[in-house]
Amino acid sequence: MDGRKGLVRISVMACVLAVAVPAAMAQSTPEEKAKISLYGFAMLDMGYDFNQNDPDWFDVMRPTKLPESEDQFGKDGRFYSGVRQSRLGVKSWVPTKLGELYTIFEFELFGTGVDAGQTTFRLRQAYGELGHFGAGQTWSPFMDPDVFPNSIEYWGPSGMVFFRNVQLRWMPLKGDHAVTIALERPGASGDPGIYAGATELNGISGRFPFPDLSANYRRTGGWGHLQVAGILREIRWDDLEANTPGHAYDLSGSALGWGINVSTNVKFKRNTLRASVVYGEGIENYMNDATADVGILQENPLNPARDLGKALPVLGLVAFYDCTWSDKWTSTIGYSRVEIDNSSGQSPDAFKTGQYALVNALYYPVKDLMFGPELQWGQRQNNSDGFSVSDFRVQFSVKYNFGKVWGGV
Repeated sequence: MDGRKGLVRISVMACVLAVAVPAAMAQSTPEEKAKISLYGFAMLDMGYDFNQNDPDWFDVMRPTKLPESEDQFGKDGRFYSGVRQSRLGVKSWVPTKLGELYTIFEFELFGTGVDAGQTTFRLRQAYGELGHFGAGQTWSPFMDPDVFPNSIEYWGPSGMVFFRNVQLRWMPLKGDHAVTIALERPGASGDPGIYAGATELNGISGRFPFPDLSANYRRTGGWGHLQVAGILREIRWDDLEANTPGHAYDLSGSALGWGINVSTNVKFKRNTLRASVVYGEGIENYMNDATADVGILQENPLNPARDLGKALPVLGLVAFYDCTWSDKWTSTIGYSRVEIDNSSGQSPDAFKTGQYALVNALYYPVKDLMFGPELQWGQRQNNSDGFSVSDFRVQFSVKYNFGKVWGGV
């Protein structure tokens, strides 16, 4: 993205927020005790990749983006820098006759999808909540955001459930015992594997007739919390050429996706253990770093009596320990793993296993300023060709927090 265009867009957003925040406050009387918070941070990341990965993901450690074969992305050794983690958000809490109305609008500069590798605005959250109901884009109930460690690497543990999704949610219980149930926007991807390019697959189109159903129960206490979450989803694919002349097969089919995610934070005075384990089938798009949800089958793939593909089983593990040494020093160390049970028709170089680990030492000289180094390691293992590759990185980051609150008690 052109730097001048980025500065223009940042200036425009700053002007909009400068006008919108006071205007919103003007609509609430002092008696209402409404509150608005403008917050965010500016963050610099600089580092050295001793190995290599996909250039579109130059500043993160993602095992799925490591090379599938020797020197796929050139020779080893890359310096990188950027400000893509920088973030800006607005939250509000407004009393109403039905309870407190909470809203959040938050974005950052980390481009993904068609903007992969770019510094560009990307929506993180656009969500509202009143009483026991919420709607918009926010954390999926299937995930536990508190498992994310106190690290400076942006992407995070590969074996973690991590997904902000569009949803309608109901929270019948809040507090120390909390229950959340949601209907989420569905979506999934398929891997044609060794049959990629086959003309018989040209007409295959994915379809999601129902929303994903997710739910969690969370128990919170002085010791930390324990959360158990689940998800159920229907994945279908239609053969659009099934009734065309010369097309002998109808390859339409479906797969059931499901998953269980158990996560926890356990406090040890000033330190915290963050851990989770997730297992399921066809839930890869909810994982922080995994590939396709559905894999093609090799056994008679053009036989209409057999399913064309299957929901891929996936296992994810996370274990990190955050240490607070003093008011000025913290450290984090931990490990994560994601493992996929590949289908028989996936290619030998398809992604199978990803590992992720890091250790850091972060310094906080004054309030709202943090900097420090982090050592990162990742590994990718292919499906069946025997190839695996590791990646080592050293990253140094500087983070400046800012915030302002208007209103409230």
